Amino acid sequence: MEPILYVLAILGCGDGQTKCEQVRLEPAHYTSVASCRAAATGALMRSTDLSYPVVMSECRTAGTVTASTQVPVQVASR
Repeated sequence: MEPILYVLAILGCGDGQTKCEQVRLEPAHYTSVASCRAAATGALMRSTDLSYPVVMSECRTAGTVTASTQVPVQVASR
């Protein structure tokens, strides 16, 4: 049985965190949800170039479309 790997997706959302869409996928793979969550802040700080009112990160099981866990963090507007 292969180990479960996680990827960190960056989502851009409209006001009120509605209509979110994946806009970026971090290249790293993580062996646990905890390590994925720990990388979320850094990934969001690297995503300040996105033009969305709300930018969130989401840890997903590698190779799947649905989310395994969400780590919502709002990046300050410019």
